[in-house]
Amino acid sequence: MPMFSYTAKDALGKTRTAIVEALDEQALVEKLQGDGYFVLSVKPASPKMAAVQSRVSEGFTHKKVKIEDMLVFARQLATMLEAGVTLLRSLDVISAQVESKELGRVLKQVRDDVEQGKPLSGSLAKHPKVFSPFWVSLVEVGEASGTMPMVLNKLAFYTEQEAAFRSTIVSAMIYPAVLFFISIGAVLFFALFVGPKFETIFKGMGTELPGLTVAVLGVFYVLKHHFIWIVLTVAGFMFLLRKYIGTDQGRLAFENVMFHLPAVGGVYKLIVVERFASQMAILMDSGVPILYALEITEKLVSNKTCSLIIAQVRESVREGKLLADPMGESGFFPSMAVQMIKVGEETGELGKMLKHVSGFYQRNVEAFMKRFGTLIEPVMLVFMGGLIGTIVLAMFLPLFSLSGG
Repeated sequence: MPMFSYTAKDALGKTRTAIVEALDEQALVEKLQGDGYFVLSVKPASPKMAAVQSRVSEGFTHKKVKIEDMLVFARQLATMLEAGVTLLRSLDVISAQVESKELGRVLKQVRDDVEQGKPLSGSLAKHPKVFSPFWVSLVEVGEASGTMPMVLNKLAFYTEQEAAFRSTIVSAMIYPAVLFFISIGAVLFFALFVGPKFETIFKGMGTELPGLTVAVLGVFYVLKHHFIWIVLTVAGFMFLLRKYIGTDQGRLAFENVMFHLPAVGGVYKLIVVERFASQMAILMDSGVPILYALEITEKLVSNKTCSLIIAQVRESVREGKLLADPMGESGFFPSMAVQMIKVGEETGELGKMLKHVSGFYQRNVEAFMKRFGTLIEPVMLVFMGGLIGTIVLAMFLPLFSLSGG
């Protein structure tokens, strides 16, 4: 579309000048007037100005939509609606400020749909990769009850909690992962560059090499001469594994292995339970019917095993049972969570009790990850030191033997 330069005054009398895309001058004037601007001038932008504006307008810091982008969007929209700013104007302002290119594109389409008279929830539903059924359902509740700012604030709170929870888990894993890859890099460096030079020296010595040195040089030989095949084999295995995990059967098998891992398996299950409880809590607290809330959570829990169990729980609730009964019968949910949910149903405070369950398991997981990070660091340091130390010892043992002989 062609670019136009315009000058206009807003409701407060402030002058605004910008370059935007529009079908023609008349369409731009009508749009500006519809947004509450008094148009002073509109004219086609020169190619040079259009090019500059195109570069400026793409002031995005990243392409994909991050959880932080969704948090900012929910906070900003809630604040602007609470201040009495119209929905269209709010979407205009937010879409111009987002840092995600993809979210900016989506919000412009959402804004256009809302301008044409479509509800916000329906407009968001057209972009399921960005706005999940969880978001759409809560916005729909806000539209129906007239409590959109309150619902958006709850969404922001949930998103903020999820972002902090993810950050805790990732932070605990970063340092051990870095140490592991440094160890692998050190081995490859010795195998590809240092080992061959020592092997040449050892051949010139003409003496029998210690067993450790022979073993290490053998590993180096395999790594150096079959490195490409090793990489291709590992890559092929990982590709096939991901394909298998992508199937329902493979996903269930993978989750079963994860659940039965020592120590880590229990925490993995707690993470799944926490996600279920936190999503159900905000849905119930916002007035979403329990069956619909279970249906949404079934799709969003990101665990096939738990998803199938939630489907069974939903059918039991549809038949008239309490939520806690089929949850307890499944054997998947911890007894404490089941008992707290049962109390919540009996007292009419199900949303509140689900929130307590979520908070309890979130604190448990965070405490475990902190302990895990504290314990794994020295273990990884010992592993890295032992690995490199073994290689160095293997390289220098023949020299020690020679000097001792």
